[in-house]
Amino acid sequence: MKRICLFVLGMLASAAAVQAQNGPTMGWSSWNTYGVNINESLIKRQATAIVTKGLRDLGYDHINIDDGYFGGRDKATGQLLIHPQRFPNGLKGLVDYIHNRGLKAGIYSDAGRNTCGSMFNGDVTGKGVGLYEHDQQDADFFFKECGFDFIKVDFCGGSYYHNEDHLVLNERQRYTAIANAIKNTGRTDVRMNACRWAYPGTWVEGVAYSWRTTGDINASWNSVKGILAENLYLSAYSGKGHFNDMDMLEVGRSLTEEEDKTHFGMWCIMNSPLLIGCDLSSIKSTTLALLKNTELIALNQDTLYQQAYVVALENGCHVLVRDVEKRNGTKRALAVYNPNDDQRQVTLKFSDLCLAGSVKLRDLFTHQALGDFQDSYQLTVPAHGTRIYMAEADERTERTRYEAETAYISDYQELTNNQTDKTGIYEASNACSAGFKASWLGYSEANDLQWRDVYSQEGGDYELTIGYISGENRNITVTVNGRRVQTLNVNSGGWSTVGKRKLKINLDKGYNTIRLSNATNWMPDIDYIDLKFTGVSSVEAPTAQKVHAGAAYDLAGRKTNAANARGIVIENGHKRLNY
Repeated sequence: MKRICLFVLGMLASAAAVQAQNGPTMGWSSWNTYGVNINESLIKRQATAIVTKGLRDLGYDHINIDDGYFGGRDKATGQLLIHPQRFPNGLKGLVDYIHNRGLKAGIYSDAGRNTCGSMFNGDVTGKGVGLYEHDQQDADFFFKECGFDFIKVDFCGGSYYHNEDHLVLNERQRYTAIANAIKNTGRTDVRMNACRWAYPGTWVEGVAYSWRTTGDINASWNSVKGILAENLYLSAYSGKGHFNDMDMLEVGRSLTEEEDKTHFGMWCIMNSPLLIGCDLSSIKSTTLALLKNTELIALNQDTLYQQAYVVALENGCHVLVRDVEKRNGTKRALAVYNPNDDQRQVTLKFSDLCLAGSVKLRDLFTHQALGDFQDSYQLTVPAHGTRIYMAEADERTERTRYEAETAYISDYQELTNNQTDKTGIYEASNACSAGFKASWLGYSEANDLQWRDVYSQEGGDYELTIGYISGENRNITVTVNGRRVQTLNVNSGGWSTVGKRKLKINLDKGYNTIRLSNATNWMPDIDYIDLKFTGVSSVEAPTAQKVHAGAAYDLAGRKTNAANARGIVIENGHKRLNY
């Protein structure tokens, strides 16, 4: 009972800490419910409601004004004008109103000349108001004069098929120029969201605080399901200060209760920004209770800033996991997500989660401890449903399976034709262990595949198995921590057949990078890599003796006499620390 009480107190402390707001952005945005039909009193009403409903105190501290506030530009000076009917008092007083309630204020613009609302919502006042050719002028107005703290920058005005002027702009150049203009204001606390409706490229990590990874969300299950499918393989591109944005929340609009739980819960564990999109002044009690789930919010704002990654596909359900509070600790958050139209029975294997011994599970939706379990846990996940748990185990084991969809491609982008530009992608595949593969890799050093967080408790010798797919002979160069190991020539015999190739590698103690590349031609598609510990290297640890399965060794590699002595235990090639 004492451990459970301490666990709950820890979660509440974590929830309180979200007020520091260094994680994904939380708050409310006008677009999902109102589109361009916004006004000053509506924004004030939402700012008041986010406080009175208790949401501000849980970390929802942004009030973001989206498209619809524009009033054109002054032809003589180029100064941005504000809609005289919708916002008769301008923006500065409204920002002050928001700030005076302990909140941050967000604004919207476009990287081109025209906004999305001017094209798709018939709002002609959105023409000519984009940042293009006015970067510094508008940045000074937004952040120095008005005092905004956040900006969402759309790209309708820079994409020829989205706008009547057919302007073609380069995303990297435009978002970089806008980021530099914000820096020139002297503000260092402004968060920019790059809204390009697909993962822009790895360059965006140095430019924006968050970036959209998909097209616009709508209040339907197919939309939520599609967005999740596109983000299951993006965990390697998220971290502190750079978050994958799965778009604003449709919670509380027209989804079922189970779908709302999946929507909110998966946004939390996958570290997406949490921007409420419903009318807060008339929010349903069930919706409010879900949005105020302190344990899910604490997960979203956890200071490790990890996006959950896929470790298994069980009976059509995706199993995702991530560390919380401490890297490679015994406490992990996990989700079992069912995208199917029928309920599914799932066996949750703790070995997939790198947890061993007795495992305590806590349901983060119901705030209930489920008990202690060994090896696995059986559960039923309803159609379109998700179960999210916090797991605390006796032991943390080393990760042995690294799926390709959890790896990083240095040149990864989703904006241009990847085959023409020779950049890798992630594809769904029924032949692959967790349902995805990395493909179209190679032809340059940057179009590689990297696992940058391969953790070895003590370092040593490992057997590396590469699961690959190739219907022809192709080469892979294997590099570990910048050291070339071997170039392999492989052929699995077909493009739906997974082959295996093994080789010996040595890992340093702590974090390692395993990299697969081919600088001159295509690589095979990659399903996964497996790691099996084979012994403590005599080079790395001269005093170490040979490690036998089931034997216990101290941290210098010396065999211990006591079965429960602190040291390294090897069980079927799976290494863990024994305490």
